[in-house]
Amino acid sequence: MNQQTTHPQATNPEMDTIPAPPLPIFSGVPMHDYFCRMIELSASSTMPPSSVPQPWPEGPRIDLPATYSFAGQEKPVETFFQKTDTAALLVLQSGRVCYERYALTGGRDVPWISMSVAKSFISALVGIAIGEGVIASINDPISSYIEVAPGSAYDGATIRDVLQMSSGGRWNEDYHDPESDIFRLSAAYAGVGTFDNFIASCVREREPGTVCRYNSADTQALGTLITRATGCSVASYMHQKLLEPLGLTAPSHWLTDPTGREAAYMGLNMTARDFARLGELYRNGGVWNGQQIVPGDYVAASIQPSGPHTQPGQVWVSDHQWELGYGYQWWVPAVDPGEFSAIGVYNQLVYVHPGSGTVIVKLSANRTYGTSTAEHTNHDIENVAFVRAIARHVGALSGSS
Repeated sequence: MNQQTTHPQATNPEMDTIPAPPLPIFSGVPMHDYFCRMIELSASSTMPPSSVPQPWPEGPRIDLPATYSFAGQEKPVETFFQKTDTAALLVLQSGRVCYERYALTGGRDVPWISMSVAKSFISALVGIAIGEGVIASINDPISSYIEVAPGSAYDGATIRDVLQMSSGGRWNEDYHDPESDIFRLSAAYAGVGTFDNFIASCVREREPGTVCRYNSADTQALGTLITRATGCSVASYMHQKLLEPLGLTAPSHWLTDPTGREAAYMGLNMTARDFARLGELYRNGGVWNGQQIVPGDYVAASIQPSGPHTQPGQVWVSDHQWELGYGYQWWVPAVDPGEFSAIGVYNQLVYVHPGSGTVIVKLSANRTYGTSTAEHTNHDIENVAFVRAIARHVGALSGSS
């Protein structure tokens, strides 16, 4: 079902220290020459295309709007496309390609690193496993399925808590700080320990289900959950249950730690056209070609905040709160009705705008990302405003709301 491929990888013989990241991430260095070839630079697991590939149908082509609105200003679309080192921009309307553009090292057949867009794929796999009954309930403690130290972050936290980034685990996702927890998790990816050992020993800071704090370890714990509950690797289960029925037309890849465990929090590599399939699947309530792939009630719960701590403006990312809400590993901007998005660092994005029937993929390598924690370098919220303007434009052209 999947093939393990090993590539040279940075390691550090001092197991009690954090090695430098294997790439010059969050340093201001242009990254587009790396993000298109991550599977050459790291150990990875390959998922083949579907045995019945389903190319996207082509729709009437559109031009992009000239401007978008952000922070009370009208800004040029082309300027933002260039400033964020955009490598791919794909727009679907009602399941048909209406705009497609590649730049830098991007291309229709180029697999690009997902970063945290992978989290939404992991959520879909959890939903499928619940639908199949191999995970009994979303309210089960995740520690009923994975090994954790007594009293640690995931001991007793429910699967729902973990899906909502509300495990209560102590965490700092500051990409500007090389001592932050996200770099410690990346050290496990680079060979300092393993993902499973890292997750098993995470420290509890708060009562689960009380604070939504963006935490990549939560997603990595969900990856372990999938493996333990299904008896399959994440790659094998994903290929069988998700990618095969969605008709992927190109190989996809998961980056792995030295033990072969997938980097569930960031390590998916796909083409833009194949990333779009998850957005289109969720736009249609988990149904693909008449088949219910992800349970409909799980999809509906995934794309809306369900408690006060997950509402827009209440979600903590590092040392500040975002104006977006959070579902089950999906962001909920809550500006236009029903919109939701998978979002990754460096401005990766799979955005769904139900009112216009639009799914947009933007793959990027914004070189200023993580050089501070501020919006003016990271452009996270502006990136959503950018694609929202495109979706509204598509809706206006098609007569949709």
